[in-house]
Amino acid sequence: MSNRLARYCWNILLGLDQFLSVLTGGDPDETVSSRAGKAAAAGSQGGRLLECGLDAVFGAGHCRGSIEADEGSERVAKY
Repeated sequence: MSNRLARYCWNILLGLDQFLSVLTGGDPDETVSSRAGKAAAAGSQGGRLLECGLDAVFGAGHCRGSIEADEGSERVAKY
């Protein structure tokens, strides 16, 4: 796969991830993994469950490593 095509596919997937976050009340510039990592770190049971599922798919520590500390101020709902 060419570098341009790979970047295009990555951008599409990232956009879909952020769109899913928005559909669930999140900041339009934050990923689901970042939100799950923040919620789990804050002790949210829902966040811990989502983190466990996402980490099972993408690898241990994925959500905590995906936390975007500078994003989330525009969210309207928490996990």
